[in-house]
Formats: sequence, structure tokens, C-alpha cells
Amino acid sequence: MLSFMAILLIILWLFQTVYLDTFYKAIKTNELENALKNVEEFAGDDEFYEAVETIADRYDICILVTDTEGNQLYSAEKNVNCAIHKLPSNELKNLMERAGENGNVIKIKNNAGLNFDKYKNSVKGDELMSGEEETSQDILIPPEDMENIELPSEEERNKFKDKMDMMNMPENDEAESLIIVKLLTLDDGTEYVVFLNSMVTPVSATVDTLRVQLIYISVIMIIISLVVAIIISLRVSKPIIKINDTAKKMAQGDYNVEYEEGGYREIAELSRTLNYTARELEKTESLQHEIIANVSHDLRTPLTMITAYSEVMRDIPGENSPENVQVIIDEAKRLTNLVNDMLDISKLQAGVTTLDAREYNLTKGIKSVIDRYSKLVEQDGYKVYFQYSDEDVMVKADEFKIYQVLYNLINNAVNYTGEDKTVIIRQIVNGGIVRIEVTDTGEGIPPEKIENVWERYYKIDKKHKRAVMGTGLGLSIVKNILKLHDAKYGVISKVGNGSTFWFELKILK
Repeated sequence: MLSFMAILLIILWLFQTVYLDTFYKAIKTNELENALKNVEEFAGDDEFYEAVETIADRYDICILVTDTEGNQLYSAEKNVNCAIHKLPSNELKNLMERAGENGNVIKIKNNAGLNFDKYKNSVKGDELMSGEEETSQDILIPPEDMENIELPSEEERNKFKDKMDMMNMPENDEAESLIIVKLLTLDDGTEYVVFLNSMVTPVSATVDTLRVQLIYISVIMIIISLVVAIIISLRVSKPIIKINDTAKKMAQGDYNVEYEEGGYREIAELSRTLNYTARELEKTESLQHEIIANVSHDLRTPLTMITAYSEVMRDIPGENSPENVQVIIDEAKRLTNLVNDMLDISKLQAGVTTLDAREYNLTKGIKSVIDRYSKLVEQDGYKVYFQYSDEDVMVKADEFKIYQVLYNLINNAVNYTGEDKTVIIRQIVNGGIVRIEVTDTGEGIPPEKIENVWERYYKIDKKHKRAVMGTGLGLSIVKNILKLHDAKYGVISKVGNGSTFWFELKILK
């Protein structure tokens, strides 16, 4: 604020003091040139005299129009100190010659090169005050009356001297005359000489006055700028300081902080953004703890079973049975699947996974996934139905990754389906789009929690339950694979009526 005010004051000082005289003279010169153009427009008209008077009044200048011999034709004198009206004819002719040598136009400043003929007038008695010229007759005063004559005071003598100076028109040491001379030749061959004179009043007194005013203005403006700067800084810095203090708390792990949304609009928007950031960081930290707990549980359970069955087979004779070996193999596979899923989700989120898109039969791919659940269907009573038209659908996609999507969606439906243990898979063709839906008959998802189901290890009831099959990362893998295919996806759910997870792909014709 102080720098801005300093620059502003410097500009004011330069224009109002240093360059004021330059600007003033430039303006006067421009006025004379405009007046000359107006005179040229009316030259030779019947109303030329009235036009000269009007132009002189408008620009407050003196105008003299003569012939080439210096004889006056038209005159408009608006200033008693006008130079061109006091010049003798020989000086006027001199100016004409100089104008002719310079393209008919000459500009004279400060009366340079002009010789004024000073009138020497004698005045006496009461005529001193009237300024009239002395007559040839002398006035004789008797000696006895000399004592009765009252001599003029010093003040009167000074007034008289000033009046004499004005009458005699000496060259003014203070004021300056700006003169423009131009030769005009009309269409009929008549030649005119136009003299324009403008008095340039000295601006030194004005500059002194402005300098004093600018001193006061500078002091006042500096004080005002300081006050305004302090008010603005307090208004801006106070909420920023609070934001900074709150941010330090958040940096230490306290995500329950609240940023005050006050002050200027930008600061309020920053506070809202930081509040949103704090909530998201809190959710991320909570999810991180949950992931660690869930992964630890999923890793510990198969490892514990593998260790337990191995020790039983080692220590107890006859326990080295195919059934116990199969348990160890199943738990090892479960552990392998968990590690593979964690690697897959890490690669997908890091953006290092590429697509191997090829043409393949999506309908047959769905059937192959269902075949993997045939043993589960037989042993635990789950029923998986596939509803589709007789026509197979061909798509261009990464077959293995779409297989992962289908497997995880079906596995999720099996884990959360209702007591009837029913899962329905639908293949719906609509124009050039195929929509795959996987529906369970479970408890459903509350509307406010639907967006979170795609997160890793997110649980609706927040109680980790070991899945029948899978690792808890399935839906997160589904989301990232479908994003990689630029496919639309979503979930439709109503509490008490189960959930339907769906995605869409373009049909390859």
C-alpha cells in the first residue's frame, strides 16, 4: 500500500510541479494551432471580421490580419500586453519574411528577436492619473503657490510608475508571448498575413502553491495508506493466522479440526476446502486402520490354519490324511489370492496396468465364471441363475480383466445374498450396449453409503466377516478395471431388497 501510494505521489509531483510549465505551454501552442485552422476556414468570407472576433474570444488570444505590406486589415486584441499589436510595421514585415522561409509558419517564444518601440510620453499634473499624452503647452505655476502644492505619496508614485510601464509596453520579463505567423493566399490571389499571439503566464507561483498543497496531500495520503494497510492486513491476516494454527493441528493428526469460514470470499473458500480435506483425511486414516486390521485378519486366519493342520499331521499318527492336506492347500490358495488381489489393486491404482483388448464372447465368459461356482452351489445350496437371450454377445475388451470383474461381482453377491442363497446374473442388450447385472437378495445398502462400497475393505456394518470366497478387495478391483475400460458402472440398492451391481460395454458388431 505504501509503495503504491509513493508511486502515485511521485507521479503527481512530476506532473504538477516539474512538468507543469511544459504541459501548459504545449496546451497553449495547441490552442493557437487550432485557432489558426479556424481562421483559415473563414478567410475571404464576408463575415471574416466577426469570425476573427469570435475565435479570439473563444481561445482568449490576440489576432492580427494584415496585408503583405504590414497594413492592418482585421484586428482582435484581447490582451493589453499583446506583442503583435505593439510591433512596428518593420518588425511585422520581419516576421513575415521569417515565416516565408519556414513554410509560412513560424513560432516565436519568449519574444526572442523582437524589438519593441517604446513610447515615451510626458505627463503632468492630473494627467498623470489619466495616462493621457502631454500637450505641447506648458503649465506654469506661480512661486507663491508652490507651497500649496501637495506632492504625490510614495504609493501614488508607485501606481504611476506601474501605469507608465504598462503604457510604454516594455518587454515583459515575466510573461511570455507565443506567436504564430502564417501567409494565406486565397483562390483569387489575395494574400493575407495572420498573426496569432497568446500570453503564456508564468506558472512559478502556481507551482509553489501546488508544491505546498502536495506536501500536505502527501502527508495525509501516507497516513491514510498506513491506516488502510493496517485495517486490511488485520482483516486478511487474522483469519489466515487462524487457518495456519488449525492446519498445524491437522498436521499433527487431529482431523476433527474446524476451519472458520469467515473474512473475504477467497479465504472462506479456502476454509471450506480445508474442512473438506480434513474430513477426507479423517476418512482415509480410518480406512487405512481398517485395511490394516482386515488384511491382518485375512493373513492370520489361513496362516493359523496351515500351521495348525501341519502340526497335527506331524504330531498325531494317522492324521496325514488327504482331507487335512486339502485344507492346507485351500488355505494356501486363499492366502495366494489375497496377495494377488493386493498386487492387482496396487498396480491398477498406480496406473501401470495395460489393457490387452481383444474380441471375445462375453456370454461364454460369464458362463465360465458360473462354472467355477458349481461345486459351491452343490455343497452349500447356493443358486446362481444366468438370464440372457439366445444370442451371444461379442465385445472388445481385456478378457482376463473382465473375467476378474465378473468373478468379483458374483463372489460379492454370493457373500451378501439373503437366506434363499440366490444370485441372478442378467445380460441385457440395448442397441449397441450390453449391460451386465449381478443381483443378490441380501439386506441392501443405505443410500448414504452406496458411494463407499467401492473402497477397499469397506464394510456396511463395520464388522469384518470372513467371506466365503474372496479377499475383501474385489469391488475396488472391479472399479479400477472398469475405469481402465472407460466403462460405465454403478450399484442399485434398496434396504431390505438386496443390491444390483452393473456395468456396460460396447457391443462389437
